[in-house]
Amino acid sequence: MNRIPSVSLRGGADEDAAAASPPADPVALSRWVRAFSIIRFDLERGQLVEACYPPDALTAPGGGLDRLVAFSSFPDSMSHHLPRHRSSVHDSLFSFRVPDPSSPRRAFLYGFVFNRQRQDERLPRGGEQKSVLILSHAPYSSLFRLLLQILGPLCFDVGPSALAMVASHVAAWPAPAPGRPMELPIGSAALRVHLPPAADDPGPPPALLPANPSVPYGLFHDADLFAAFRGLLLHLWTLWELMVVGEPVLVVAPSPAQCSEAVAGLVSLVAPLLYSVDFRPYFTIHDPDFARLNALAEGEVFPPMVLGVTNLFFLKSLKSIPNVVSVGSPNPNSTRVLPVGGQSPGNGMNGTPGKLKLEKLAINKFSPTSLLNSIKLRREGPLSLMTEHKEALWSTYSPTTKPDTSVLNRLIDAGVSPRIEESMSVVNNEILRRHFLELTTNFLAPFGPYLRTTTPSEGSSPFVDPPLLPPFHADEFINGLAARGPGKFLSKRMRSNWLDLYRRFLEGPNFMPWFRQRRAAAEQEQQRLWRQARMNVDIEKLMSNMSELERIDSFNAVERYLLREMENPGKGTDPIGACQKLKVDLQAAFNVLPKDMQQLLLSNPKRAVLLQGSQEKALGPNGIVTQTSL
Repeated sequence: MNRIPSVSLRGGADEDAAAASPPADPVALSRWVRAFSIIRFDLERGQLVEACYPPDALTAPGGGLDRLVAFSSFPDSMSHHLPRHRSSVHDSLFSFRVPDPSSPRRAFLYGFVFNRQRQDERLPRGGEQKSVLILSHAPYSSLFRLLLQILGPLCFDVGPSALAMVASHVAAWPAPAPGRPMELPIGSAALRVHLPPAADDPGPPPALLPANPSVPYGLFHDADLFAAFRGLLLHLWTLWELMVVGEPVLVVAPSPAQCSEAVAGLVSLVAPLLYSVDFRPYFTIHDPDFARLNALAEGEVFPPMVLGVTNLFFLKSLKSIPNVVSVGSPNPNSTRVLPVGGQSPGNGMNGTPGKLKLEKLAINKFSPTSLLNSIKLRREGPLSLMTEHKEALWSTYSPTTKPDTSVLNRLIDAGVSPRIEESMSVVNNEILRRHFLELTTNFLAPFGPYLRTTTPSEGSSPFVDPPLLPPFHADEFINGLAARGPGKFLSKRMRSNWLDLYRRFLEGPNFMPWFRQRRAAAEQEQQRLWRQARMNVDIEKLMSNMSELERIDSFNAVERYLLREMENPGKGTDPIGACQKLKVDLQAAFNVLPKDMQQLLLSNPKRAVLLQGSQEKALGPNGIVTQTSL
């Protein structure tokens, strides 16, 4: 959106605050931000880093980071759609994602940009532009977009000193708490955000639908799905499938703001599924991966990637991408996008909001003209965008999921009033996110039995290793799923070839990283549950009905788990309490053993020390037996 809310720092002159700000702790700052930077476009030398904080943050060991982020922080060209006034200013927010040249592994950096374009006939080439950049290893878009709305205008008001001032506030923040709400002070203001879960957080179990869809269960939960794809609402289900199975997608838009918002929206569409495919919200020819992609031979399969572009050159250079979607409007002053067919979206009286009519989405409407236009659009392909931008999807993919008309019927149209459009978009985003969260959760639900944890049954001993999770075999899974069916929710929304979607998912790049992550989380949870059962068990009651051999086995098992707790004190909650409980259990198990077996066990010096520690009980006040600390 072009309208940028203004948030200012209060409590004194900005210049004085900038001068008086203490230096930021670089270690504390690095928890949130890699660099704050101001980049300007020089007519003679191109993109130049004008200021940076910390000063050496862009001089990565691998080299080239400063040029890479500088090129990624500007639109490909000054917008030709800005109003032709004598002087005009256009602000926009967008994001990018680039490889980190300083990382030994394949890591990425996220850039969040406040770009200002100023058109003035009195200036060389009729205008100038400058960008303010926040570079981070974390994809906290909801936070950094808010922070940019403070930092961007502040840099244009007070200059580069604003970078150090804001950095000092950010360095004073507590460490990030992924998956949790946080209130982060900045001057006399506070940024209230709910951070997305960490990359290694598996999220909710696949059979459990989160109760609150406003809580982020994946990246870019703040992306404006409705605004980005308003003209392509019927294609959202196809796009969801493309993201689930990891198909390569090229997103074409008139501006970096529109293409980066669309790519972020696509990534967020499959939450809580871990999206493992490389994505670039704003991709330029200066990206180091462009040369590799441009060199792909004829017929060579395009790697799984989602690329957001504004340069139409990519339509020719990356023509092997099988899925191309064009989004957005060439007019940056209008965030409203007409539905398919070019009809006015407003259906309320006097600009009041109303329901989005399905016939305006061309779902139930047929005419010879629309058929001819559809055939022409498919025949011309994405290259038709070279002459005129239009919202469309070109794909060789055959989708399984059908558009959900009940969801589309609930969407609200803002009419002709832009004043209420933003609030209507919030409502529509809530509707769409709830649906696709439910759709993804139901799609993943059949994998639940392979991720299901168990606890010790009543009366059984928790001093044994938990059973292994069921082994997973793709063929057995598909055969079992074919016999059971897709379930009530999916059967209403998918065609008869729904098994093909699961086959593609199993073969695609998203399944194995997600499944391994969920599997590891389930194993860890099962270990926690069995550990908790050991802390709660009454060892004397448990062993009262055991045979002598079973009691000896139980003693050995308690000893094994006690040693494990002592060797790994950092694992699990309350390790000291756990060791104390196990030492007491060890002594209780020892006391019910035969005398000759006790003597044999005490012949081991290490075991004797453990038992001596467990016997350290003393009579407290009033004759009460108490345990001493370890």
